[in-house]
Amino acid sequence: MPAGVTRKYFGTDGVRGPYGGTVINEAFAARLGVATARWLKARIGAASSEPAIVLIGRDPRFSGEALERALSGGFRSEGCVPISLGVLPTPAVARAVVHFKAAMGAMVTASHNPALDNGIKFFDASGRKLNDEQEAVIEAALPDDVPIGVNEFVRRWPQLARIRSDGVSDYVDGMSRLLPPNCLAGWTIVLDTANGATCTTSLPVLAKLGPRLISIGDHPDGRNINAGVGSEHPGPMAARVKESGARLGIAHDGDGDRCVLCDEKGEILDGDEILTILALGAMEENRLANRTLVITVQSNLGVDAAVAAAGGRTVRTAVGDRYVIERMLAEGANLGGESSGHILLPAISPTGDGLAAALMIIQAMVKTGQPLSELRRRLTKAPQATSAIVVGRKLPLEQLPRLGAAIAALEKELGERGRVLVRYSGTEAKLRFLVEGPDTAAVTGGLARLESAARADFS
Repeated sequence: MPAGVTRKYFGTDGVRGPYGGTVINEAFAARLGVATARWLKARIGAASSEPAIVLIGRDPRFSGEALERALSGGFRSEGCVPISLGVLPTPAVARAVVHFKAAMGAMVTASHNPALDNGIKFFDASGRKLNDEQEAVIEAALPDDVPIGVNEFVRRWPQLARIRSDGVSDYVDGMSRLLPPNCLAGWTIVLDTANGATCTTSLPVLAKLGPRLISIGDHPDGRNINAGVGSEHPGPMAARVKESGARLGIAHDGDGDRCVLCDEKGEILDGDEILTILALGAMEENRLANRTLVITVQSNLGVDAAVAAAGGRTVRTAVGDRYVIERMLAEGANLGGESSGHILLPAISPTGDGLAAALMIIQAMVKTGQPLSELRRRLTKAPQATSAIVVGRKLPLEQLPRLGAAIAALEKELGERGRVLVRYSGTEAKLRFLVEGPDTAAVTGGLARLESAARADFS
């Protein structure tokens, strides 16, 4: 986050938290709609005499429709025109904003979080997420309350849920054109849609390519999103790949802006392996702009080594796909992403798109004739271990003396042979740890020491 920019409600990916809590509730959503509409009108100014159109999508979790109605009521009260896209993936909302020339977009989702959570994130007219400064301005404009009670506020603008644009079919059509029809005839693919927003999009796109499809996590009921399936729980996908003899498995998160894959052996690939395959393939064909790959501080050091060995370079940012795309624009790069599976391909989508990433990996498999188990060998990872602990509140790290001492001691031991990264999650109440080092024993032992020190500080 840029120096001097502080936000109370927005994290690395919008506003997020437990539904019915102090932030994620209908009253706050209505207030957020009012504040964002005021920011939007100030941004547009006198440039347009037409009311600003705001496209709103959501994932299928049970709280989504109520939050969408409240959010849209806030926009409507300030003279904006909210249009509901219904249930569809986050990248489809970003694409629709550009395609339909809307003033901005909003997505009601908690992404990979459990069903009891929800959240809201915004996109500007270019389909990119708002930056820290813009979110800080919106926060500063939050009214103390909506002008009328929230229930009445929502009832005054019930028409939102009855308006539909063509966001799903446009997204499916666009993604279907990335690869030739029936090019995967004879393949078997396992698709895990996490009981989330991709249930109605990824399946029809892949079906047009002609493989035999095995679907899991494809029966959303509002309360089972990400529950034991999807990118956070890829085990069921991997098991189905092995038992079915599939070429690969694809697992989305709840809102479809990320994916993890597994090869034909049932071994999981994360975002670092996806990015390395795509970057090296693009360099071989002289398609990697400025021979630069943008990654985050979370990515494995092996990515830097693989890209450098091929004659390219990596640039690192803070964790968060917004920061990745900002740096990509500054560097003139056309590929970037996170180890979590957020892959940014701006020639295809203005935001992270799990389906687009999977399709580009499939394209690499078709072009090279190599199975995914061979392609993944292009990345040799440095020994790394990660974990997280749940925290009651996010105390500044400098106020955690035992953890600070453990970090300093471990960094001294590792020296130039490794690194330590400790940070709070931007989307959950968790403290995250990463250790890289010369061998597995060093990283797992170091990780255990960090966790123990942190728990002692929080006890």
